[in-house]
Amino acid sequence: MLRTARVGAGDEVIVPSYATATTAEAVRDAGALPVFADIDSRSLCLDPASVARAVTARTAAVVAVPLFGHPADLAALQAAVGQGVLLLDPTDGEEEEEGEEREEDIAQRRANAALLDARLTGVTPVTSPGVLHRYHSYVVRVPGNGRPDRDAFARALRARGVRCRVPVQTPVHRLPSFRRELWLPETERAAGECLALPVDAGTSRRELHRLVAACNALGGLLPAVAA
Repeated sequence: MLRTARVGAGDEVIVPSYATATTAEAVRDAGALPVFADIDSRSLCLDPASVARAVTARTAAVVAVPLFGHPADLAALQAAVGQGVLLLDPTDGEEEEEGEEREEDIAQRRANAALLDARLTGVTPVTSPGVLHRYHSYVVRVPGNGRPDRDAFARALRARGVRCRVPVQTPVHRLPSFRRELWLPETERAAGECLALPVDAGTSRRELHRLVAACNALGGLLPAVAA
């Protein structure tokens, strides 16, 4: 997409730091400079206000990465940068490429996520109202003192047989190959609080109920660890 748009040497491309390094690497491979912006606390996608602050005379494009299946707010992002900056959506053409089995998987993930939405307590699902979420991951925030409490909570879930993972261990702007002296508060907060729970199509109803029981029993915090 970047090469088709003739983005290259001397250009800047705004990307999220709360993500995998894939997008930043693609920008660099095209010869452009990745510029990191902060995320919205509800969607975990690029925050339009932060993107607007990151725009310079060299900004050629913004890559609106949909985090964990949550779509980015394309209209707000385009309004933030104006018509002179390209807004690239990595999901362009994705729906046409999805077959019947893929749509069934998405429907099952949404059903699993709806069950967790209705029954989980003690953790906060990360989503914006009214969006068509694909739930590549079901991401929640674990309340408390950030990374220590989140990691302790994850260990306790695994001890109870519940699959879970930290979706982004290190923001891209803090990786050695992309290190920038930036303060992106929502990115840092998400990196310390967020946990991904299983909602893939292969997750059984029994596994979902075990997940709910374990999360609710823990209550989102482990007082002994927090102390």
